[in-house]
Amino acid sequence: MSVTIDIAGLSPERISVVPSPLAELGMALHALSEPGHHPGLQGWVTAVSAGLDPCLADRLCEADFLWRTTFSDVFAPFAGVPGRRALPGATLAEELDLLDTLSDETFVDIALEFTCQLAYDTVTPDPLNDPAVRKRALDLAATRGVPQVRFTKRLLDDPPQIRAWFRQLMEDCEEAFFSDMWGRVEHQLAADARHKTELLRHKGLKETLSAVSAAVSLDERARRITVDKLAEGRTSTGEGGLVLVPTSLGRPHLMVLHRYGWQPAITYPVGGPRPTAPASVEELTRRMEALAHPVRMRLCRHLARGAYTTSELVDAHGMTAPEISRHLAVLKRAGLLSARRRGRYVQHQLDLGAVARLGSDFIEGVLR
Repeated sequence: MSVTIDIAGLSPERISVVPSPLAELGMALHALSEPGHHPGLQGWVTAVSAGLDPCLADRLCEADFLWRTTFSDVFAPFAGVPGRRALPGATLAEELDLLDTLSDETFVDIALEFTCQLAYDTVTPDPLNDPAVRKRALDLAATRGVPQVRFTKRLLDDPPQIRAWFRQLMEDCEEAFFSDMWGRVEHQLAADARHKTELLRHKGLKETLSAVSAAVSLDERARRITVDKLAEGRTSTGEGGLVLVPTSLGRPHLMVLHRYGWQPAITYPVGGPRPTAPASVEELTRRMEALAHPVRMRLCRHLARGAYTTSELVDAHGMTAPEISRHLAVLKRAGLLSARRRGRYVQHQLDLGAVARLGSDFIEGVLR
């Protein structure tokens, strides 16, 4: 499984390495909401969380589905600008201005991407104008709880109001903690971008991609980039460009933006610790046997990003409820899943602590 980017005809001048303050803020919010993904940031997460104004913390909870499970494209608006040649802004305000240029339909589509299972790399119906898609979005939101339903209704009924609310929230985050954080990491990211740009100029794209991550490769004809992930997807640069975005908070995630019609982008981690932990022979044997199935590997990737109900997994993986339940039962017996009840729904999530005992290679694979 992998995500591929067709770059046939792409000239070096259309490849850019640019830090993004909005992407880094998205990563910061993700780390705050899912610290288990980022054990090396526990000190920072604790300090920021303790210092958050309670009102701001409550507002962040209202829309944390935009960053809790993985990296939402609301944090990469440059890629959605027509022409597919735009770059991230130098400041958070500039990037929020780029987000404001996207249509209401596009904003709603990217905001509902993870929770409402909208198609990613094909043309999708418009939830603002298609009653069936709207109903499906609300039905899926119901499995996430009352706050998700409330937010989804507001988003579908009045996109401009939610967009203004989101921008204000990001600006308040900048004032509360992100401005100081960005001041500390901006120079590191800029230095990495300069290094990769020089590498691209003197050594070529293949060497540059190898420096980005061992999981990124270029084929021999220099026509296709392959990112080794427990996911499938494909896109192409066409007449547009390719953007590489360094992040100081991203490890172990390696994100590939391959949304239909958008400029491809790869967000890659710079520095940072790697999670490691020993595994007993008994645990390793039992758990690896449970994982020795491609469907359960894909389920692990899904459940590593958040808690999901059986019905959501059925919808996402195109399988029947009994099939999904059987695979979940195997993972649960191996002690790899946790479960919590929300009303009449039961949500399952991968136990990252247990998975960590299988070694850093596996945990980085499912989170990549």
